[in-house]
Amino acid sequence: MRKGLAGQRLVAVFLVGVMLFNFPLLSLFDRPVLVFGIPLLHVALFCAWVGLIALMAWIAERGAR
Repeated sequence: MRKGLAGQRLVAVFLVGVMLFNFPLLSLFDRPVLVFGIPLLHVALFCAWVGLIALMAWIAERGAR
């Protein structure tokens, strides 16, 4: 039962990732703003990417128990 739930959660994270890296949300961050000298779009993409990886790792480790 746990593995099925973990699989469903991973699919949900994938769908959230698809939405995060799609046009409407990316256009919100496409501004001429710098964060510590880095464009806002690049910071947002990197943070979303790291967040998705961390969330998937947490789900995978939790589902393995």
